[in-house]
Amino acid sequence: MQETMVGLVKEERKPGAVLKRVPKPACGPDEVLVKVKTSSICGTDVHIYKWDQWAENTVVTPNVFGHEFAGIVEEVGANVTNVKVGDYVSAEGHVVCGVCKACRTGNAHVCPNTKSFGITLPGCFAEYAVVRATNVIHNDPNLPAEIACLQDPLGNAVQTVMSGDIVGKSVAVIGVGPIGIMAVAVAKACGAGKIIAVDVNPYRLSLAKQFGADVIVNNAEVSMVESIREATGGEGAEVVLEMSGHPDAIRDGFKAAAMAARVSMLGIPTRDVPLNLAEDIIFKGIRIEGITGRRMYETWYQVKGLLENNRIDLKPLITHTLTLDQFEEGFDMMMKGTCGKVVFLHDQMPEI
Repeated sequence: MQETMVGLVKEERKPGAVLKRVPKPACGPDEVLVKVKTSSICGTDVHIYKWDQWAENTVVTPNVFGHEFAGIVEEVGANVTNVKVGDYVSAEGHVVCGVCKACRTGNAHVCPNTKSFGITLPGCFAEYAVVRATNVIHNDPNLPAEIACLQDPLGNAVQTVMSGDIVGKSVAVIGVGPIGIMAVAVAKACGAGKIIAVDVNPYRLSLAKQFGADVIVNNAEVSMVESIREATGGEGAEVVLEMSGHPDAIRDGFKAAAMAARVSMLGIPTRDVPLNLAEDIIFKGIRIEGITGRRMYETWYQVKGLLENNRIDLKPLITHTLTLDQFEEGFDMMMKGTCGKVVFLHDQMPEI
C-alpha cells in the first residue's frame, strides 16, 4: 500500500483548498525527497486560493500547491551527486529544460518550457516535497527555517532591485506587500539613496518604514506622483520598482519616474494597461526591466550573501506562524493585507 501524507490541495477549479491525506511523492533518479520544515504563503498562492483568471489559465488541479519552503533531505535519487541525505535545503521553483536558447544563454529564468513547483507540479504545502536535484539550494545551518523558506520571494525582490544601478539613487517602491517590503530592505542594504514606499495599506506602509523606507506615501489619501516628485526635489524617482500590478499605479509610476529613469516591473496586472508611451516612456528615455522569478542561479547567491552576512533581517516580516490546519486563517490575512509573511510550521502537522 502506498504511503500517504498530509497535504494542502487545490482540489477543484474554484476558490478554496482542502487539507487531506494524499500519496507521499516518490523520488525519481534525478530528484530528492525533502521533509518540509517550514513553508510560507506567496501572493501567487493567494491567486490560486482565490481562483482568479490567472489561476484558471495556469494552474493544474488537483495539486498540492505552495512553493516557498525549507526542509531536510530524506532521500536522493540514483543519479544525484550534489545533494545528500540530511542536507538542509530550499529550492528554486522554476523547473527548466536546460537545452533551449534561453537556458543556454544565461536566461533560464525565462525558459519557455518552464514547469513550476506548486503551480504545474506538486508543491510544498505538505509533509514531503520532491524537487529536482539541480534546483536544490543548500542553506547555512545557522539560518532559521522560518527565514530559509522566504528566500524564493526575497529572490524576486533582489532581482527587481538589482536589475540596474541602485547606489545613491532615489527609489520608489510601488506596492509594499511582503515582496515590496523586502525590496525596501534590499535597496537600503545595496546603498540606495532616498527610498519612497507607496501603498494604500497603512499597516504595510508601517512595515516598510520599519524596513528602511525614508518616505511613506498612502496613495489612497495623496497623489503618488506629486508626493514622489516632492520627495525628490521635483525630479521624480531615478529607480521605480513596480510591485503592485495595479493598472493605475503602473501608469502613475511612469509619470513619477525621473528622466532617464529605470522602471523594473514585477507586479502582474490582471488586465491590459493603457500607457502614454510617447510622453511617459519614449520622450523621457525610460528603461524598462520586466522581472520574473530569480536569475538562475545568480540571484540565489546574492540572496545568500545578504542573509548570511546579516545585511538584511527578515524576522520582523514574519508576523504570523501557523500550522497547516490553520490555512484558512493565513489566507484570509493575506487577502486582507493584515500581515507580513505567514509561515507554516510543518513540525506540528495535524492529524487527519
